[in-house]
Amino acid sequence: MEASLTARDRVGIQDFVLLDAYTSETAFLDNLKKRFHENLIYTYIGTLLVSVNPYKELDNYSKKQMDTYMGVNFFELPPHIYALADNVFRTMLSEFNNHFILISGESGAGKTEASKKILQYYAVSCPSTRLLNNIRDRLLLSNPVLEAFGNAKTLKNDNSSRFGKYMDIQFDHQGGAVGGHILSYLLEKSRVVHQNHGERNFHIFYQLVDGGEDDLLRWLGLQRNCQHYSYLVQVWDCAKVSSINDKSDWRTVRKALSVIEFSESDIEHLFGIIASVLHLGNIKFEADVRGYATLDNNQEMHWLLGIPAQVLQQGLTHRKIEAKTEEVLSPFSVDHAVYARDALAKAIYGRTFNWLVNKVNESLANKDSSRKTVIGLLDIYGFEVFNVNSFEQFCINYCNEKLQQLFIRLTLKSEQEEYEMEGIEWEPVPYFNNKIICDLVEEKYRGIISLLDEECLRPGEATDLTFLEKMEEKIGGHPHFVTHKLADQKTRKTLDRGDFRLLHYAGEVTYCVVGFLDKNNDLLYRNGKEVMRQSKNAIIRHCFPSTEPDSKRRPETVVTQFKSSLVGLTEILMSKEPWYVRCIKPNEAKQPGRFDDVLVRHQVKYLGLMEHLRVRRAGFAYRRKYEIFLQRYKPLCPDTWPNWKGTAAEGVRCLIKHLGYKSNEYKMGRTKIFIRHPRTLFATEDAFQVCKHKLATRIQAKYKGYRVKGDYLKQKEAATRIETCWRGLMARKEREKRSWAVTCPLICSRFIKGFMTRNQPACSENTEYLAYVRQNYLTRLKENLPKTVLEKDSWLTPPPIMQEVSKLLKQIYIRLMVKKYVRGITPQRKAQLLLKLQTSSMFKGKKENYPFSVCRPFLDTRISIEDINIKVLQMILHEQVKYSVPVVKYDRNGFRPRLRQLIFSLEAAYLVEEAKIKQRIDYKTYYQTNFEFNFIFFIIVTFSIRFDIQPGREGFVDFKSGQESIVYRAKNGHLTVVRAEFRQC
Repeated sequence: MEASLTARDRVGIQDFVLLDAYTSETAFLDNLKKRFHENLIYTYIGTLLVSVNPYKELDNYSKKQMDTYMGVNFFELPPHIYALADNVFRTMLSEFNNHFILISGESGAGKTEASKKILQYYAVSCPSTRLLNNIRDRLLLSNPVLEAFGNAKTLKNDNSSRFGKYMDIQFDHQGGAVGGHILSYLLEKSRVVHQNHGERNFHIFYQLVDGGEDDLLRWLGLQRNCQHYSYLVQVWDCAKVSSINDKSDWRTVRKALSVIEFSESDIEHLFGIIASVLHLGNIKFEADVRGYATLDNNQEMHWLLGIPAQVLQQGLTHRKIEAKTEEVLSPFSVDHAVYARDALAKAIYGRTFNWLVNKVNESLANKDSSRKTVIGLLDIYGFEVFNVNSFEQFCINYCNEKLQQLFIRLTLKSEQEEYEMEGIEWEPVPYFNNKIICDLVEEKYRGIISLLDEECLRPGEATDLTFLEKMEEKIGGHPHFVTHKLADQKTRKTLDRGDFRLLHYAGEVTYCVVGFLDKNNDLLYRNGKEVMRQSKNAIIRHCFPSTEPDSKRRPETVVTQFKSSLVGLTEILMSKEPWYVRCIKPNEAKQPGRFDDVLVRHQVKYLGLMEHLRVRRAGFAYRRKYEIFLQRYKPLCPDTWPNWKGTAAEGVRCLIKHLGYKSNEYKMGRTKIFIRHPRTLFATEDAFQVCKHKLATRIQAKYKGYRVKGDYLKQKEAATRIETCWRGLMARKEREKRSWAVTCPLICSRFIKGFMTRNQPACSENTEYLAYVRQNYLTRLKENLPKTVLEKDSWLTPPPIMQEVSKLLKQIYIRLMVKKYVRGITPQRKAQLLLKLQTSSMFKGKKENYPFSVCRPFLDTRISIEDINIKVLQMILHEQVKYSVPVVKYDRNGFRPRLRQLIFSLEAAYLVEEAKIKQRIDYKTYYQTNFEFNFIFFIIVTFSIRFDIQPGREGFVDFKSGQESIVYRAKNGHLTVVRAEFRQC
């Protein structure tokens, strides 16, 4: 990377971290634009890769290019997606841990292509065997299959993914791809029945109609004309797209299905479903004299999944309602029938897509149970802002808010860990925390999702507008939410009455509430499922199993399911090491060479690139390992050139002292040098270029006596001289290798003899080996010293020769840690520890769970003095309150819970209900008399208590252990108290 700095004025800087004006959006865009016009579409922000869609083929994805980046240091070559893929792969192999690559950007920015390039790179670079090649082919060919069923032409992209995809690629210990697994998120099922102007349905419909064989189309009852199908002709001029070859894509999908091991029967049933959806869309309804829906014609019924026509007709025109012990068929109006037909079409396609993903996963499954490392690829929808934004955009943008929150958290964490690992002080970074927006959407009971679900599930006439009114009532004062009713005069002009606007981290988005409730409910009537179960299509029967419970309760809403899947995705990502590819669309017209500043600026903002740059630049712009830095810049110092004999860190220290670095311009870590300002690095690189030029001039000067031979001969002689020097250097290195090869057997022999005599007294045969053992143990001990006093038992086990020394070192080190700890203890903490000591003398060795409670600090009280009613305080003013705790009293009759406060003073215990003292127990009375109490303290184990509610009527309290503490009335009428099992601290 450093070599490219000489051309930075022409082609920009390869790493945005080296921008001097790193807080300037304009400087960021200028650098991106400069590189884009030079066909340099990749730029780094540290290890994050920014990719700009060129909208043309570039000659930098060949096998030769892959070989160039294979095994090379991340910053050694110009930025490339192969560099990132290779670095992730090598890090996974060396550290044996799991990673993921998050690919994000708006529709048309090149996310799917980036994902394909990474998969192709792994297909070429991974070890190859027949079994591994099969897995590789299935991984690669799963893409065209999922694209056919999950991608569509939109206004912004001719091949837009209308679902989120997370793919795990599993590798064995040698780096061979041995399996995979795919998770899909929020397929846009509404596209099956409705497309906006200028958009198409999913690709597979057009591929089947245009590319399907004549015999297949006849068997499916289809005609080779998209204009005949209602679900495909809502926008008549979009069936054909110049950039899409449906016939060619059809052949690719057919081949891919065979490679992924779909049987011929599966393929026939799969395309039968696609055809049935088209036929279903052609079913028309008319109103009879009573206004009920009837079928206009029965021609299409013949082709619908082998379901009897009468059963299907009844399922599309009637709804089954349960009334006590009998079932009643309620006829639909025409509008309701159309809704039921479309709901059925969406359900069929959505469930078939899930079946398809599961079938691909079966093909990719790794049968070997041994541990595998994983690289995940997350290709998920980017932030979307259209002229009209609906429920789908709301879900997609909520997803991006959550990913941005995760992105900043993981970036800060990785930066902080690197600083701590290198021993550099971490400086807090100011950044926008979008938690306020995430809470606005997902907060329990008050968030938009909760309000939407509440409106969808409540009885009565709930509409999109009542949902809007509820939001205005509940969250109207939120700074990131506004509607037409709540807006000021100026803002109101930009909002319709059915709109609401959210101020996302990426900017404002206006949503139209029309359709929110319907899309969130996504209801399929029960008799629709029953109709599908009578199908002769095996896939449909699998997707609508008879074992599926027909619960009278409504299923979870779409947005709640999506929220749950995002929680699962976040947990997956948090368990892996993150890498990022941010894709940018340079213009809306998809034209090569055109860079729209306004459009790109908007994407830079909502992708959080400036935020990420600020985090990466927190403190130091540049960091490199000592060996790499010294190898490049050692000619700049006479003491380090041509060879440095000491350690790399000492060499770098000598070098920067010679260069005159100021103390505030750099920091020396354990393995890296950190340089604060880009200008310091630029000055160093410029000096290095001048030094190279002087070196070449000096070599040429030796041959100035040959002027008569002309400049050409002079240059030739200089080149020969350089070549001679280089060959000499290589020959000397080769000689050193051969010398080592000669002496190596002797060294190995001495080492083996030393190992064999290691337990004998020191002698000439084991002296070197024992010295190595001592040094090795002390080095490892230094890197693995306990961090706290509680970790004293984690002391590194010493070899026999170091046991005595190790014991002494441990005593000294523990004593030092204890001293440091004691000095840092506050008086309050000291008082708590004295209480812990007293408790230990009472319970240690006598109470089973005592060790797990040691780390829990004592609380002075469970209720603050402000929360105790003033009247109660006045009554017990003469007594000193020592401890108070909230408790729950359960009635004898019915076990109704009632909140109480238990207050302990120096003289008595009080049971309090709001402003009334219900009972006072004097400690002296308790000690001197047989006083009967109405409340008891229990040490809980598993048992049951019986008591009399009234004469002849008994009550029971059961005590149990469980995962969490809970009190409830069980089905047997007993009051059940579950105690949470102690978990280790």
